[in-house]
Amino acid sequence: MRELILLRHAHADAAAPGQDDAGRPLSDTGLAEARAAGDWLRQHGLRPDRVLCSPALRARQTLGALGELGCSDVREEPAIYEASPGALAALADAHADAACLLIVGHNPGLEQLAALLYSGQSGDHRGMPPGAIAVLAFPMEAAVEPGAARLARFWWP
Repeated sequence: MRELILLRHAHADAAAPGQDDAGRPLSDTGLAEARAAGDWLRQHGLRPDRVLCSPALRARQTLGALGELGCSDVREEPAIYEASPGALAALADAHADAACLLIVGHNPGLEQLAALLYSGQSGDHRGMPPGAIAVLAFPMEAAVEPGAARLARFWWP
């Protein structure tokens, strides 16, 4: 089986006057959530081969607060920011050579992607709070497409 781990960035501070959305930092609560997410990943033996992270500050800080995951292939991926579930699925499929891929990004794209890959429909799902993790399992040769995955694990802070 191949695994796709979707991690929604943890809670962020509201934008300060004149601040760009991409520059919003994690709140103190968000830092604690991200650390807890890293602990959960390690406790469950989830070690990504590759990490793709949104360039938004809150996503990069979430990734940084996870702690050591044993992955040396970490890439900032601009396409994740404000991505549709279809764009995220195409991105994940383009990295199908990774046995375990972690994507750190945003809603609504991540929660819609999880629903699309598991149920075949992206719908109007609201199931990934800040800091949540969805682990999807695919047969090794399967394409990343609607209904192709099994929801193997789900966690939220």
